[in-house]
Amino acid sequence: MTELKRIIKAGYVNFKRNGSVSFAAVLQVMNTLAVILLIVLLQAVLYSALDQIRNKVDITIYFNTGAPEEKIMLLKSSLEKLPEVDRVSFTSAEDNFKSFSKLHSEDYSTIAALDEIGINPLGATLDVKAKEISQYENIAKFMESDNALVVGTSSIIYKINYYQNKLVIERLNSIISGSQRLGFLLTLYLVISSIIITFNIIRLTIFFTKEEISVMRLVGASKMRVRGPFMVEGALYGIVATIVILIIFAPATAWLGKHMTDFLGINMYNYYLSNFFQIFAIILLSGILLGVVSSFLAVRRYLNK
Repeated sequence: MTELKRIIKAGYVNFKRNGSVSFAAVLQVMNTLAVILLIVLLQAVLYSALDQIRNKVDITIYFNTGAPEEKIMLLKSSLEKLPEVDRVSFTSAEDNFKSFSKLHSEDYSTIAALDEIGINPLGATLDVKAKEISQYENIAKFMESDNALVVGTSSIIYKINYYQNKLVIERLNSIISGSQRLGFLLTLYLVISSIIITFNIIRLTIFFTKEEISVMRLVGASKMRVRGPFMVEGALYGIVATIVILIIFAPATAWLGKHMTDFLGINMYNYYLSNFFQIFAIILLSGILLGVVSSFLAVRRYLNK
C-alpha cells in the first residue's frame, strides 16, 4: 500500500509539474472522448431514425366484404403465434369505411358514389408488424402456404399488399444493414485514429523525462515503480478530460434538444440526461483506458533500453 501511495503521488506530481504538456495531453484525450461521445449520440439518432422507418413498414391483409369476423380472429391468433410477428392489429369494415369517408370528405364524386352504392364496399383488414423488416417475406409465405393454422382463410382474403411493397421493404432493409455496417466502420476508424494521436502526445510527455527514467532504472527501481506514475498520470488525463467533456456536452445537447428535435427525430438533451450514467461510465472508462494504455505502451521503449 505504501508503494501504491507513492506511485499515485508521483503520478499526481508529474501531472501538475508538466503543466503545458499535461494540458496538451488532456486536450487530445478530450478530442478522443468527444469523438466517442458524438458517436454514441449519432448512433442514438441513427437507431431512432431506423425505428421510425420500421414503424412505418408493415403488410396489410385485405378481406372480402362480409368475411366472418371469427375466421379473421382465428387468422389473427395464428399470426400472433409466429416468432417473426411483433403485433397484429385488426380494423373492422365499419372503421375502414369511416376512415375512408373522412379521408375523401372533400372528394364529392367519391362521396356521391358511396351514397349511390348504399352499402359498405370495404372489408376488414389486419395490419401485421414484423420484428425485423427482413422477416416480412416469411410472413407472406406463411399466408400463402397450406399451413393447418390458416386452412380455410384463403377464401376470405382479398389480397395481401406485401408484393406491392416488396421492393420498398427490400431497399429499406438494405439501407438499415448498410447504415449499421457504415456506423461500425466509421466508429472503429475514428477511435483507432484518436488513440494513435493520443498515444503520440503522451509519448511526447514521457520523452521529456527519459533521463529520469534511466536514473531510476540505474538505482534499481522496478519496472512497475517506473511505469506506475506515468499510468496514474495517464488516468488523470482521462478523468479530467471526461469531466470537461461532459460539462461541455450538457449545454450543447440542451441546444440540440430545443432547436433540432424535429430534424433529428429525437430530443438529444432528454436522451443525454436519461442515459447520463451509462454515458458517464463509457466516457470515463474510455478516458482512463486511453490514458493508462497509452502511457503503458509509451514508456515501454525506455524501460527496454
